[in-house]
Amino acid sequence: MTPDLELTVVLPCLNEALTIEGCVREAVEALQAAGISGEVLVADNGSTDGSQQLASVAGARVVPIAIKGYGNALRGGIAAARGRYILMGDADGSYNFAHLPRFVERLRAGADLVMGNRFLGGIEPGAMPWKNRHIGNPLLSFIGRLFFRTGIGDFHCGLRAFSAAAYRKMDLRTTGMELASEIVIKSVLFGLRVEEVPTVLRKDGRDRPPHLRPWRDGWRHLRFMLLFSPRWLFWYPGILLMAAGGILGAALLQGPVTLGRVTLDVHTLLFAAVAVLIGFQAVSFAALSKFFAIRAGLRLPEAGFESWFRHVSLESGLIVGGILVLAGLALSAGAVGIWGGQGFGALQPTATLRWVIPGALCLVLGCQMILTSFFLGVLRLDTRDNLS
Repeated sequence: MTPDLELTVVLPCLNEALTIEGCVREAVEALQAAGISGEVLVADNGSTDGSQQLASVAGARVVPIAIKGYGNALRGGIAAARGRYILMGDADGSYNFAHLPRFVERLRAGADLVMGNRFLGGIEPGAMPWKNRHIGNPLLSFIGRLFFRTGIGDFHCGLRAFSAAAYRKMDLRTTGMELASEIVIKSVLFGLRVEEVPTVLRKDGRDRPPHLRPWRDGWRHLRFMLLFSPRWLFWYPGILLMAAGGILGAALLQGPVTLGRVTLDVHTLLFAAVAVLIGFQAVSFAALSKFFAIRAGLRLPEAGFESWFRHVSLESGLIVGGILVLAGLALSAGAVGIWGGQGFGALQPTATLRWVIPGALCLVLGCQMILTSFFLGVLRLDTRDNLS
C-alpha cells in the first residue's frame, strides 16, 4: 500500500483486447474527474491477444498472474494493489467505471465493503440473459439474504469496492467465480460494515461467449453458500426430520394410523425411525461444523451458541448415549421375550416390530451419540504449540 494512493482499480483480464483499453481509460478519467489519487491495475491471467499492451498504453499497470482462474486473477491483482481502497470490476465493458466516486464516498464514510446493485441502477437491454436476470441472480441473492441475514440485494454484482484492511480480514480462499460470494459472506460473518450503491450494467463488448457458465458457476455459488451456512444445510433439515419422524413414530407405536384410504403401519414406523437417525446426524454435523468454523477463525463467536455448546461435552454425550444403548437393549430383550413366549416360532410382524424398530433406533442413536461425542472431544483438543 502506498500512503498517498487512495484507490486501486483492479481489472482481471483474459483476452479482452476489444474492451480493456476502454475500461482502463474510463477508470483513469473517472479518477481524474473526481480528484481521487489512484491507479488502474490489470491482473492479466495469460492473455494471448495483446490485451497487456493495450492496457499499458491506456494508462494501466499490468501485473501477470500465472495461476489460472477468476479468483486467482483477482487475488493476485489485489495483492499487488497500492491503494488504501480497492475497486474490482470486469474488463468486458459491462460496468461503468465512472460510478467509482460513489463507491469511494461510502468507503470514506466508514463502509468496509460497498456492493454495486444492478437492479437499482439499471440493466440495459441485452446486458444480462433472461434466466440470469429473472431467475439466477434474484434466487441466489435471496438465498444469500436468507442464509446470512444481510440486506444485500445483488449478491453477484462484479463491481464492488472494499478497504485493504477489510480484505485482509476476509482471508479469501476460493479460486473461481464463487469468490464473489465469498467476499460478501465473509464480510457479513466477520461483522464488517456492508453497503450498496446503484450501478448500471451495460451490454459487454466481447465478440465471444463470456467466461461465465451460468449453470456451472451458479451451482458453485450455491454450494459455497450452503457450506458456509450449517444452519440451513444441516440444522433446519435435521430438526425437521427428527420432529417429523418422532411425532409419526410415537403415533404408530400405539397401533396403525388410518388417514382416509391409507393405513400407516410398521413399515412407515421403520421410515420414521430412519428419519430420526438422519435428522440426528444432520443436527450433529451442524453443531460440529459451526464449532470448527469458529475455532478456525472462519466465523465470529456467537454468545448464544457458545453458551449452549458449553453444556455439550464428551461426558454428557457418553451418558446420554449409554442410556439410549441400554434402552435399545431392553426393548430388544422385550422383543426376544415375546418371541420366547410363542415358542420361538413364527411371529406377527405388526406386533414384534413395534418393539424391534424402537430398540434398533435407540441402539443406533446411542452409538451415534457416543461416537459424535468422542469426535467432539478430538475437536476440542488444544493443539497450540505454546501453552503459555
